[in-house]
Amino acid sequence: MKLSHSLAWAKAQAFWHEQGQPALQATAAWLAEHPKQVRVATAAALVVGGTAAFAVASVAKYGPDIALQPVQQVESSIALPQLAEQLKALDQAPPFKLYRSDLSRSSESAEALLRRLGVSDAQAATFLRTDALVQKNLLGRAGRKLMAEASDDQRLLQLSARWGVDDGGTGQFQRLVIEKTPSGGFSSRLESGPLVPNQTIASGTIKSNLFAATDDARVPDSIATQMAEIFGGDIDFQRSLRKGDRFSVVYETFEADGEVIKTGRVLSAEFVNNGKTFQSLWFQDPTQPGKKGAYYTLDGKSLRHAFLASPLPFSRITSGFQMRFHPILQTWKAHLGTDFGAPTGTPVRCVGDGVVDFAGVQNGYGNVVMVRHSGNQMTVYAHLSKIAVRKGQAVAQGDNLGAVGATGWATGPHLHFEFRVNGVHKDPLTIARASEAVPISPAARPYFNQLAGTVSQQLAHVASLGATPNFD
Repeated sequence: MKLSHSLAWAKAQAFWHEQGQPALQATAAWLAEHPKQVRVATAAALVVGGTAAFAVASVAKYGPDIALQPVQQVESSIALPQLAEQLKALDQAPPFKLYRSDLSRSSESAEALLRRLGVSDAQAATFLRTDALVQKNLLGRAGRKLMAEASDDQRLLQLSARWGVDDGGTGQFQRLVIEKTPSGGFSSRLESGPLVPNQTIASGTIKSNLFAATDDARVPDSIATQMAEIFGGDIDFQRSLRKGDRFSVVYETFEADGEVIKTGRVLSAEFVNNGKTFQSLWFQDPTQPGKKGAYYTLDGKSLRHAFLASPLPFSRITSGFQMRFHPILQTWKAHLGTDFGAPTGTPVRCVGDGVVDFAGVQNGYGNVVMVRHSGNQMTVYAHLSKIAVRKGQAVAQGDNLGAVGATGWATGPHLHFEFRVNGVHKDPLTIARASEAVPISPAARPYFNQLAGTVSQQLAHVASLGATPNFD
């Protein structure tokens, strides 16, 4: 194949030298007069014939003879890398450290925890399995902030875990430190320190539901739940959300060693639902230090009523205050309460301030808590899996009373909730919506107006950022 190509090329050269000089000269003259067409044709050839190589010289300058084309030979020496010297330099380089952070998991072994942190150290794993402080404060605990420091051969140098403490509001955190000792073993110690309060802002846009949007904006679920409760009287978060609805929120964060350990309450928020804007802020009356704070609209209308609409956050009603076919008695019967579907163990909260009137087992209610409120009002929480209060205990709105279960006459886990006024059963939703709001005292109004002005500017700034991740 190569021979036939060479023979054909030789014949072509002979033909042009002997018979084609006039034609070649004419072609050269045309090319000199039409340089633009030459460039276009050459570019097309390069595109179509991707594997061929082309070169066009200035025919006007050098003429048609290929022998007149300039040829230049360049010679240059290339130094090959000295791999042996490079490897030697790497061996002599100083050791380095590796750092990695993550969250602890409740079902994780010591080996799995270290592996996830990029550590391969059997001695360290053995220490984690056997150390009392590690057993009590780390293994089996979820959500604790981890920071691992390892050598360049993946041996553990130090491991720290940090978490907030529910200590009645003093704002403390604890730090468990495991580190390599000079003797080659490991030691552990438990430290504590103050949390540093801060504020975080975030905004987002609804694409499907609230929690998907808050996840995209890196907003914790606890903050999303608070927003749903704050605006729950105006927005049905299960049925009324629209694609393109947006939110802005400012909330408390608490830091340890420069890292957020836990979140607090929502300080202010804005939600735009179907083109209508709702705003709120948290306000605590500075003229009455012992008075509990509440959420208000920016013009001073209270969003906190005497009673919550539901003892379960973000729950679904499986049976309302109406006639129904009783699943156990197999007959039509008035349902004098509201059933909320939820998994066993879901926390149950008190809907209003009061005193526990009964906490124990009672007939078909199973484990039940009854709370007496002012004005001869009583709420009932039945079928609980566990009870967290005792008779005579004072409880406030939002306090935990127990957990959802299926005790008594129940076909599955749910909460049966009743509202009674002078012993007569009432629709809990109607009572909650009509309950008296918490007003702002005249003495506190100047403080509120000043805060509302600041919050209005802050929410406008957050909204202007668009759907961006949160930052401090």
